[in-house]
Amino acid sequence: MPTAFGPDAGNKLIFHVFQDERFVDLNLYQYGWERTEPLHSYGPHRRNHYLFHYIIAGQGRLYVGEHVYPVGPGEGFLILPGQTTTYASDEADPWEYTWIEFDGLRVRESLSLAGLGAAKPIYTPATRVGGEKLRECMLQIVQDGEASPIRQIGRGFLFLDQLVESSAARQHQSQRRLRDFYMKEALSFIEQNYQRDVSVEDIAAFCGLNRSYFGKLFRDTMGESPQAFLLHYRMAQAAQFLKETTQPVSTISTMVGYANPLHFSRAFKSVYGISPRAYRQTHFTHPAGV
Repeated sequence: MPTAFGPDAGNKLIFHVFQDERFVDLNLYQYGWERTEPLHSYGPHRRNHYLFHYIIAGQGRLYVGEHVYPVGPGEGFLILPGQTTTYASDEADPWEYTWIEFDGLRVRESLSLAGLGAAKPIYTPATRVGGEKLRECMLQIVQDGEASPIRQIGRGFLFLDQLVESSAARQHQSQRRLRDFYMKEALSFIEQNYQRDVSVEDIAAFCGLNRSYFGKLFRDTMGESPQAFLLHYRMAQAAQFLKETTQPVSTISTMVGYANPLHFSRAFKSVYGISPRAYRQTHFTHPAGV
C-alpha cells in the first residue's frame, strides 16, 4: 500500500532504504520525505553516492566548502560523491523536502545534461510545471517505497529524465556536441602524452581553450579537475605496469611522467593507500608466456 504523508497524515518523516544492487545503469540507495524542524541541519557529512533534494516548501541553505547556496521552494540541490556538505533549514520557515540517493553508469552524463555538477549544485526548473512533475516523480518513489525493485528503478529513470528535461540549465544538443569534442580532444592528448611532464596548461592549449575555461568545462563534464584526472590516469597506468611487468619502480615512475621516484611513490600512495612496492607484492601476475 502507498504510504500517506503530509500534514493530514500526522507524520514528519518517511524514509526507505533500497537494498537491491543488481542494477548498473541506475541504482537507488535511499529515498524519503521530511518536514524539518526550524534550524534542522545535517552535516558536515561526506556521501558515497549522488544525493538530490527537491524543496517542496520553506527556505534553507546548502554549505559546500566556502560556498553558501540559499535554496527555496521549487528548487533543489545536488550533492556529489566525495563532497563534504552541510545543509540547514531556516528558523522562521523550515524546509519540507523529498530526496533520493542514487548512482550508476548513466548518472554522470544525465546530470551533465541537466547542467548540474560541482560548480552548479542548485537545480532551478525552466518552468513551474516541469518542477512540479519532478516533485511528483520523486514523491511517487517515496510514497510507494515498498514496491518491487524493477518498478522503483523504472521510476528512478523517470526521475532522472525529468530532472534533465525540466532543468533551466539543461545543455542543448549544440552545446553538448562542442563540449564532447573538447573532452575527446583532451582525453586523447592525455592518453598519448601522460608519460611526459605535461600540465593542465598544455592540455588546454592543445584544445585551443583558455586554461580557466578549460578547467571549468572539464570539471563540469568529468566530475573532477583536470589535475585530479591526470593523476588518477597516470596512477592507473602505473598500477597496470606494477601488476603485469617486472620493470623497477624507478622505471615505471619515468614511464608515467615522474622524473623523481619519491614524488611518484607519494602520488601512488595518495591514490591507492599503499606504496608501489607493496601494491606489486599483493597484485603481481606473471607476464604472459612466463
